[in-house]
Amino acid sequence: MAGILDGRVVLVTGATSGIGRVAARELAAMGATTFLVARDRARGQDTLEEIARVTGSERLGLFVADLASRAQVRRVAGEVRSRTDRLHVLLNNAGAIFTERRLSPDGVEMTFALNHLGYFLLTRALLPLLQAGAPARIVNVASTAHLRAGMDWEDLYGERRYSAWKAYGQSKLANILFTRELARRLQGTGVTANALHPGVIATGFGRNNGGLFRLMMLAGAPFLSSPEKGARTPVYLASSQEVEGVTGKYFSDCREATPSPAARDDADARRLWDLSERLALAPD
Repeated sequence: MAGILDGRVVLVTGATSGIGRVAARELAAMGATTFLVARDRARGQDTLEEIARVTGSERLGLFVADLASRAQVRRVAGEVRSRTDRLHVLLNNAGAIFTERRLSPDGVEMTFALNHLGYFLLTRALLPLLQAGAPARIVNVASTAHLRAGMDWEDLYGERRYSAWKAYGQSKLANILFTRELARRLQGTGVTANALHPGVIATGFGRNNGGLFRLMMLAGAPFLSSPEKGARTPVYLASSQEVEGVTGKYFSDCREATPSPAARDDADARRLWDLSERLALAPD
């Protein structure tokens, strides 16, 4: 029996664990040709084999890249373009929190580099494929962590004072601002962009850190929702006819929600876009 996504091509980042892994599996089960982007080849291959086993799909592919690196984003985008001439869904899900301030290979604070610039750079590089596949959808996984965040333009990279939760909340706010401006720029192209909060989910989130933070995340896991529940909203936005043509919105629990006032600031959305564009054009 044909799936609702037969003939559609989707790309999922952060696909080796948690929400990304479940979402990729669900989209493949709906019939989509499903490409994964993973940082670790072995974990990516394991995920690919699991999806093939569970869904019976042979329309799968794996790309390996650290999305905190401009050079690797550019490389993997080129590899995707060599495999397909169109894309119908881009699910930007890869992200992390860092208890200690770190810099990306390009000298950008790691939380901002991975959680926001990774989305921006990959989306920008794959827009021609998405426009060729229109109607197409960009789905950005954000978080309610944005609710108490603001864009600290004077200390965007936490050089004066670094807080893991502040950096994370700011990056999730950036996801929504990026989505808002992206949707505005894509009006009339047939490509939509929406952001979402997946819920507070028991995944591998935060376990890249050591010490007390890792122990806290492990201890709290039994009280959190499952990755299957967390994947419902991104899968809904990627596949449901109910949101065909809907763009520039923020969703939670498969329903449109209202993000913070800071996330609805169009001037900040444009400022973030301009900054991200300058970083995108910077030499490696």
